[in-house]
Amino acid sequence: MPIHDQGYRRYQGTRAAIGTAWRVMARAGVLTIVTKRVFLGFMLIAWIPFIVRAVSFYVASTIQQASFLAPNGETFREFLDQQGAFVFFVTIYVGAGLIANDRRANALQLYLSKPMTSAEYIAGKLAILFIFLVGVTFLPGMLLLLTQAIFAGSFTFVRNNIYLVPAITLFSLTQVLLASTTMLALSSLSKSSRFVAVMYAGLFFFTTALFNALRGITGRSSFAWLSPSASLEQLGDVMFRLEPRYQLSPALAGLAVAVLIAGSIWILLRRVRGVEIVT
Repeated sequence: MPIHDQGYRRYQGTRAAIGTAWRVMARAGVLTIVTKRVFLGFMLIAWIPFIVRAVSFYVASTIQQASFLAPNGETFREFLDQQGAFVFFVTIYVGAGLIANDRRANALQLYLSKPMTSAEYIAGKLAILFIFLVGVTFLPGMLLLLTQAIFAGSFTFVRNNIYLVPAITLFSLTQVLLASTTMLALSSLSKSSRFVAVMYAGLFFFTTALFNALRGITGRSSFAWLSPSASLEQLGDVMFRLEPRYQLSPALAGLAVAVLIAGSIWILLRRVRGVEIVT
């Protein structure tokens, strides 16, 4: 019976670049979510406001008597405000179990035992939620601006309101980043996705109720920084060059949002860590 050489052989396969493992996790997570018909149906519903606005733009550009439907800068601000409800539900549906389910299945240490750092793990999970939230904020917002130019037959409106491009981009990314990091931080604190969803909804409604209660007692809206959603609304008004709706410095509103994002990232870095096994 022949004896074959079993000596060392150089690895002939391909090696993934260091720091790219998060892409595999993000791709797998996105593919898992899009296979759920209920979620796809909800995403279609989230685009109904875009269709309604697009139809109004078309009517305004073709019928002179319907000029009151013509868009302005405030139109796009109102559209993104409407999308806030879809951001809330997409965040809960997609994000509640992203880390909590791994903790329940004791899969977190399995992930981190592979050539994947905690930062890559967090980035992969963040990318999953980020992609879907961009799909209901930034993407329809920019397409709506492009749709207006197509129906009008010129880029005159876009040129006259060029600030809308950075405003839509910056506000959408701020909203998405705030929702994503907050949800992932809460998801890392529990093994129950349902409890995480309750915590996120509680954070949203409690802070809003607290702010409204203080505004009702004091007659001032300067406590808007207590509510992440109110702080985000204040920043959105400034970005779209509108009169701020609250008696709150935009700098303080931005600081409140930044602190919440930074705090969420700190929690994630503390909670998503590998365990060193000493033998």
